Amino acid sequence: MRLRSICLIPLVILTASIARAGDNASIADWLVKPILAPNQPLHEVQEYCESRVPPMPQVSSVEEWERFAEKSRQRVFDNVVFRGEAAKWRELKTQVEYLDTIEGGAEYHIRKLRYEAVPGMWIPALLYEPKKLEGKVPVVLNVNGHDRKNGKAADYKQTRCINLAKRGMLALNVEWIGMGQLQGNGNSHYRLNQLDLCGTSGLAPFYLSMSRGLDVLLAHEHADPDRVAVAGLSGGGWQTIVISALDERVTLSDPVAGYSSFRTRARFASDLGDSEQTPVDLGIAADYAQLTAMRAPRPTLLTFNLNDNCCFASPHALPPLMDAAMPIYKLYDKADHLRWHVNEDPGTHNFGRDNRQALYRMIGDFFYADDAKFNATELPCEEELKSFDELLVEVPQGNATLHSLARQLSKSIPVDRTIQGRPESPTPSWQQKRRRVLRQVVRTRNETVRSTELVGEGVAADGIQVAQWRLNISDAWTVPATVFENPGDDRNTVILLSDEGRQTLAEQVGKLVADGNRVITIDPFYFGESNIGRRDFLYGLLISAVGDRPLGIQAGQLNAVAAWATQQYGDPLQIEAYGPRTSLMTLVAAAIDGSVIPVASLHDSMDTLKDILTNDIGANQQPEMFCFGLLKEFDIRELTALAGPERIRVNE
Repeated sequence: MRLRSICLIPLVILTASIARAGDNASIADWLVKPILAPNQPLHEVQEYCESRVPPMPQVSSVEEWERFAEKSRQRVFDNVVFRGEAAKWRELKTQVEYLDTIEGGAEYHIRKLRYEAVPGMWIPALLYEPKKLEGKVPVVLNVNGHDRKNGKAADYKQTRCINLAKRGMLALNVEWIGMGQLQGNGNSHYRLNQLDLCGTSGLAPFYLSMSRGLDVLLAHEHADPDRVAVAGLSGGGWQTIVISALDERVTLSDPVAGYSSFRTRARFASDLGDSEQTPVDLGIAADYAQLTAMRAPRPTLLTFNLNDNCCFASPHALPPLMDAAMPIYKLYDKADHLRWHVNEDPGTHNFGRDNRQALYRMIGDFFYADDAKFNATELPCEEELKSFDELLVEVPQGNATLHSLARQLSKSIPVDRTIQGRPESPTPSWQQKRRRVLRQVVRTRNETVRSTELVGEGVAADGIQVAQWRLNISDAWTVPATVFENPGDDRNTVILLSDEGRQTLAEQVGKLVADGNRVITIDPFYFGESNIGRRDFLYGLLISAVGDRPLGIQAGQLNAVAAWATQQYGDPLQIEAYGPRTSLMTLVAAAIDGSVIPVASLHDSMDTLKDILTNDIGANQQPEMFCFGLLKEFDIRELTALAGPERIRVNE
């Protein structure tokens, strides 16, 4: 953790380093005046996330590594993938329905099928099946990335499946949730966090879609369980490493331009990834570097592109993965089983001919080592590619989506845990017990203002005194604060915050100061000046992936600022929040600690957390709202009871 200079400067002292605005600058001018250093919120969140990613363990034997790998695999299953209702989904038998068969080329045909990933959610798929099958043959699960328009019908994916089938393999081409036939807002990947909110892993449908795809392949009478491969590009590369690391049935893996270590992602915004690639708590169970090493000693080809114009460019993404995994492969004396391929032509985001041929060579070396005739040169098949419509697989009407699954789960939660259903009369013992639960859900800590820096002061219109502060929270975060007050007034201290940032609060500041109040406007994490900037919500997801929660960070910051304000200026103190997001943050902060926030006024607050689902909000819009399990345990009603109903004023 970095060190900070402690600068406890009384409000009335001036120094040469303190900025001063011109006399009679407006309140609005002061509110837009920057307090933080350029890119400070970005640097802080990068450092915060990177410091929480567990390093590779130092092991000296295969046995020591395998104990670690098995524990890590189990942690991922128990604490990431199969949480909540997903534990029941996991136990269900895979349901498969084969439909019609269409002609492919001379050597193969295409069987259309669908299988149920989770109850009510059917995955359309295509089985490229050689016409002449004898004995046991290799099987390959082909997953696709973020191709919303084409999905499983993407030319490069068809070409791969056709080439595999022409070489005598069973190739399953599965549709990905949110793509192709399964596209639509209900399956947008940022909707999986709606399941998280309900206390069920949003990652589970994605994982079960892959694992049940393997079930389908391995149920084939000609499937060889010792020769099972998975390959895919981008989001398909992410799917490939996840299923290949966690499901030990996968014997050969080729993730293409699909992932990097969480440490790498903290520094390279291009790699941050959607919700499924940054699932809650994965970063503390197993980093992607560890997942790569968990492939050992099974054959693995890491394919990246030199000048990738999307994500995971080879110069920064590949070396940390090799550094983590190669020592483990060497423990097994299988260094030749871990290989890499860097595409230079075209070198952009692709699973083109050069990358596909690298896969064929890998398959030839490990699945056909005794076949001198195996040819890794791609076989031409342009005339055999089919249209999107030709490859359509019928799915049931009303096929479940991520959103509909969340709505269904929300019907039975939260269980009313208020005192006899009456939130107006909570007992201290009940509050204490439920506050412990809330702290665990939002992962908050007892944050404090460790140091302060006065960076500017002056006089606004009508003689209002203004001071700009950097409030350093627990050596990790900096909250910008602007204080407005009239000399001699000593009524209340009011902390103001808004979903739109403090720069929008000029009118409220003016009225409150005119009424004799001291006003402190702040921008806690993610809001106003504390916004991270480009790809901001993805950093919100990353915080959850490394074990914390944006909502808990925000609530902790607010309580720290409130405690500082009380110490600095004395009682009485109140909070005013404008907007549903800062209102929820304020309510959670007040519910966590019954002593720090005496009174809170919430403007435009939600009536229920189920409004998030009703309005179909995604994590890309309001990331802190999707705190894992919050709705399962609490709703606005109970949070208000925890805070003390007499202390919370809503929409007045």
